[in-house]
Amino acid sequence: MDFETDQEEFWAGEFGDSYTRRNRGDELLAANLAFFARALMQAGPMRSCIELGANIGMNLEALGLLYPGMERFGVELNSLAAKELKTRIQSDNVVVSSILDFMPQRKWDLVLCKGVLIHINPDKLRSVYEKMFMAAGRYILLAEYYNPTPTVVPYRGYTEKLFKRDFAGELIDTYPQLQLVDYGFVYHRDPHFPQDDINWFLLEKK
Repeated sequence: MDFETDQEEFWAGEFGDSYTRRNRGDELLAANLAFFARALMQAGPMRSCIELGANIGMNLEALGLLYPGMERFGVELNSLAAKELKTRIQSDNVVVSSILDFMPQRKWDLVLCKGVLIHINPDKLRSVYEKMFMAAGRYILLAEYYNPTPTVVPYRGYTEKLFKRDFAGELIDTYPQLQLVDYGFVYHRDPHFPQDDINWFLLEKK
């Protein structure tokens, strides 16, 4: 695969492989189940979803347990992760591609980005927002690090690999058809179902 940005190369390579190997297991699945049960509490019925940056499918696996029969799709650029993702959801529903190269050919009830927008080159965010909006049949769920103004954060000894900003606010400002339904925060010290200090936002397309 040819990539436009350093961030894509980073996640497609050894760092992305290492992330894939360590982010898995029953505790993560349990935390994800609790997370989606809360974050989607105000959502209506959903029969289909697509996750942009799905990795091995831990989020999609949790969604499949919460919504039996849900048609699940995933876009993933790391080949090691995509190979395992094909064992968790229907292999034909896995798109091995950068999000920047992905072009939605249909709409899904839910578009999910969880811990992904923070790693996108800021110059490419508008393009990703457009893809998310195009793909959304009804809902968009974002779960990312939040900051009221754009900022760059050191990430595991690397620079220019993690960016915080108001992703949901930018989406709403860009697409007035999106309305905020619910939002919240999950703390890494939660004694039962921790997540990585993420703010989540459920948006509905009107």
